[in-house]
Amino acid sequence: MLVDCSQCRTPLQLPHGAKSIRCAICHAITLIGEPRNAPPTPPPPYFPPPTTYSSNNYNYYAPPPPPIPAPLQYNHAPPSQPPSAYGRKKAVIIGIAYKNSRNALKGCINDAKCMKFMLVNRFKFPETSILMLTEEETDPYRIPTKHNIRMAMSWLVQGCQPGDSLVFHYSGHGSQQRNYTGDEIDGYDETLCPLDYETQGMIVDDEINATIVRPLPPGVKLHAIIDACHSGTMLDLPHLCRMDRTGRYRWEDHRPRSGAWKGTNGGEVISFSGCDDDQTSADTAALSKVTSTGAMTYAFIQAIERGQGNTYGSILGAMRSTIRKTDDEIGGSVVTTLLTMLLTGGSAGIGMTQEPQLSANEPFDVYTKPFSL
Repeated sequence: MLVDCSQCRTPLQLPHGAKSIRCAICHAITLIGEPRNAPPTPPPPYFPPPTTYSSNNYNYYAPPPPPIPAPLQYNHAPPSQPPSAYGRKKAVIIGIAYKNSRNALKGCINDAKCMKFMLVNRFKFPETSILMLTEEETDPYRIPTKHNIRMAMSWLVQGCQPGDSLVFHYSGHGSQQRNYTGDEIDGYDETLCPLDYETQGMIVDDEINATIVRPLPPGVKLHAIIDACHSGTMLDLPHLCRMDRTGRYRWEDHRPRSGAWKGTNGGEVISFSGCDDDQTSADTAALSKVTSTGAMTYAFIQAIERGQGNTYGSILGAMRSTIRKTDDEIGGSVVTTLLTMLLTGGSAGIGMTQEPQLSANEPFDVYTKPFSL
């Protein structure tokens, strides 16, 4: 039996039948009856009570969220040992440029670098708790392939405990594919496009939900920032915030008519996305030697840096305002000017219809709920 030394707390092996033992470190005598404390019994899993919902002339009960594990084949860390969690904060940041392809993007890797800088310097995420996947990485397990993105998502939620703050950021192509189960209001699943999507396929929102949303236990918070086309409901969350240009909003019910559970196991998930499901997100034009960024990531970071990140409503409103502003209204930095040129169909040669979206596992007052990472 193991006992702790009564003076220096060194673990000691008590011989069978012995009434006391002398510590070889401090020489104190420990009497039997001071066994090492057993670990506390974990609390039972949290299951919110079922609630009746009515939407679009149908009623159903949301079943309690079962603790769904991540796909077994990815339920482990990549062989190269990604960073360990520290300080109860973890992040996965993905930026894909699709270099040397007909689908190349210019701002996505810069988005990833800017997001990491903000998390480290403003929100105190330790660099060792951030897993970056871009084409610039030399580690083959940090190249944003479908396999590596799946492993990174699983790593993000593994071992999470109450109080943890998780971030999932993606900048790259997004798409849609026909849904045949009836779980999507518009009839389409949203998808992420890994670097090798043309040969390995896309990652569907159902899998993203099952991997990083449904397993989250009580007390864990996940923020997703998705800068991609067709990204409004990329995490398949049950509620979407519909906000008009005056700032008025309502929560739209996106729970599947089949009754499939798309919420969490008690945790909290909030997602900012670049556009609605039927819209496209812009990549800011790069002229001369100026660095380009994604419009949504740029607007999100600007909202935080300009002190407009007090609540979720203020962030969403600021992001939409930034993307709508004209060149005359903004002025200022060259990057901002490039963004405006793209919005107005300038150097990029196209206009942009893009409205950032907010979705969550549970509705809340967007103007009173404080934003925090």
